Amino acid sequence: MDNDICIRVENASVRFNMASEKVNNLKEYVIKLLKRELTFKEFYALRDIDLTIRQGESWAFVGHNGAGKSTLLKLICRILTPYQGKVWVNGDIAPMIELGAGFDPNLTAAENIYINGAILGHSREFMREHFDEIVEFAQLQDFLGMPIKNYSSGMRARLGFAVATMVKPDILIVDEVLSVGDAAFRKRCNERMKELLSGGTTLLFVSHSHADVRNLCKNAVWLDHGRMKMIGETEEVLSAYEASVK
Repeated sequence: MDNDICIRVENASVRFNMASEKVNNLKEYVIKLLKRELTFKEFYALRDIDLTIRQGESWAFVGHNGAGKSTLLKLICRILTPYQGKVWVNGDIAPMIELGAGFDPNLTAAENIYINGAILGHSREFMREHFDEIVEFAQLQDFLGMPIKNYSSGMRARLGFAVATMVKPDILIVDEVLSVGDAAFRKRCNERMKELLSGGTTLLFVSHSHADVRNLCKNAVWLDHGRMKMIGETEEVLSAYEASVK
């Protein structure tokens, strides 16, 4: 495999088992399971995904809700394992997939900065050195003593993005979480992502803002019902997807 390849997804599929009937509580579930009355049907969230991403590239993933975009990102992050196929990743990943992931809602923002940094592999000393930088980017100076559970979704996104991008990750994954921020914050995030891209970071990006997709990503994948419908340059893929929606 070429040295500049950082992500390789090879004929990967993700399958879930869905209960074919409604079960109202755990007791009913256990009884039906023991009596072998509980049946499942297979649901493929992804099918036969084949994708190669090289270091420093920027990729957008487009498609309707439920098309498999988030599932593919979770597969690359190793949150999910493939039912079939293989996934190979070379490099450290800074994931922003679910809003509030890595935060303890009962702790303050200041405490969560250190916790989130530890999850990303940074020492307490390192986080202390970059603490002011994180707070300044997130613009949360007046709310550091407030528990995260009292934060708005936009405030949580600001804090998460500031921690994830305070140093240059090998791979940055952003899945819709920035959509909850205001226009000024999204602009700052886009500027930082461009800086990271110019420094060699690989970007995987999901957003319903096609303007942001065009602004940040050179390549795109169109997913439809778990399958890759189209892959290529962003403008070509996005134009085809927009035409299908219309």
